[in-house]
Amino acid sequence: MLLGFFDLTRSRTPLVSSSYSGRWLGPPQPVKKHEKGCQHVTTGIEPFVIGVAGGSGSGKTTVVRRIVDSLGPDQVIVLEHDRYYRDRNDLRFEERTALNYDHPDSLETDLLVADLHRLRAGHAVELPAYDFARFARKAVRERTEPRRAIIVEGILIFTDAELRRLMDVKVFVDTDDDIRFIRRLQRDIADRGRTVQSVIDQYLGTVKPMHLDFVEPSKRYADIIIPQGGHNAVAIDMLLTLIRGLAAR
Repeated sequence: MLLGFFDLTRSRTPLVSSSYSGRWLGPPQPVKKHEKGCQHVTTGIEPFVIGVAGGSGSGKTTVVRRIVDSLGPDQVIVLEHDRYYRDRNDLRFEERTALNYDHPDSLETDLLVADLHRLRAGHAVELPAYDFARFARKAVRERTEPRRAIIVEGILIFTDAELRRLMDVKVFVDTDDDIRFIRRLQRDIADRGRTVQSVIDQYLGTVKPMHLDFVEPSKRYADIIIPQGGHNAVAIDMLLTLIRGLAAR
């Protein structure tokens, strides 16, 4: 099991390359409310951002859950990239189901970048929500307040240079293809109302080719690679030790 680890004072090149640039200026101060219901947090602290990438079904959600449990839910915001699928309600349902949702262009990443900038600046944001059964963005938005740590999670988050630049720690969760497919099949049937055949067709038609074209190559941008996904207890414990250290600075 290999895990790239950090030296908090300088960059080094271990089994997996590592780097970190944290910006903590002091203890939190009270939240101040501004006009029009928008909160601006004048803490003197810029939240640190953790990117968690990896193929579909790799175990990203498990790693994210461990980070949230370690820091405390009241200290962490999770921004899922798949909230930001482009709104294609202009198309009929059958046309929406035929779109390639595993290409970077299917996501409104510039909106995610803008939301992340606002959160890092201490402003609340209205996050989009996506209906995976309808293949469409929901009309409602979800208000989210700034917190100490921000986790950005998704299969394609390392493919966008501007988004990568906003991350202090980049983690790639690496899992064998057959295990990832089985997990995706179970999830899409149970949680997203898909049929077995539709999951297989989508996997062969877009998921696997796009993984090879975009997701796997983006692994080179990771600071930390976790083999065996969310079940690699040693690697995850090392990651959590690092993150708790960053949160305490």
